[in-house]
Amino acid sequence: MTAVDLFSSMFRLGPAGDVRTEQRRMSPDLAGWTVMTLHVDSDADAHPESWEQHSDGEEVLCVLTGAVRVYLRKEDDPQDPDGELVARLTPGTAYVVPRGRWHRTTVEEPSDIMAFSRIAGTWMERRTGW
Repeated sequence: MTAVDLFSSMFRLGPAGDVRTEQRRMSPDLAGWTVMTLHVDSDADAHPESWEQHSDGEEVLCVLTGAVRVYLRKEDDPQDPDGELVARLTPGTAYVVPRGRWHRTTVEEPSDIMAFSRIAGTWMERRTGW
């Protein structure tokens, strides 16, 4: 096996403990666990106009460099435009987004983020006021 470029590739974790590497892509047909590393320069790279939800599992967001903020939408208010700040992530920190919770991120400074999630079952919803 050769070295893997984390920013153009992703890891697919199989149920039998196997790991596959493939070109990074976002697709609703990605069954199982996926590990991706992303570089975000600004909020525009973190889809600020949308809430995101993973119904098939929790998501782990890890910050390798930079700083981001994670917001959860209040469960009883689907029109909540901004959400509640639940974590400020800096290098070496992570946050586990609960399964089925609408969330979004903002970028404080250019960052490298590693995300562990199940892409299948991901939903996006436009934020109010965008």
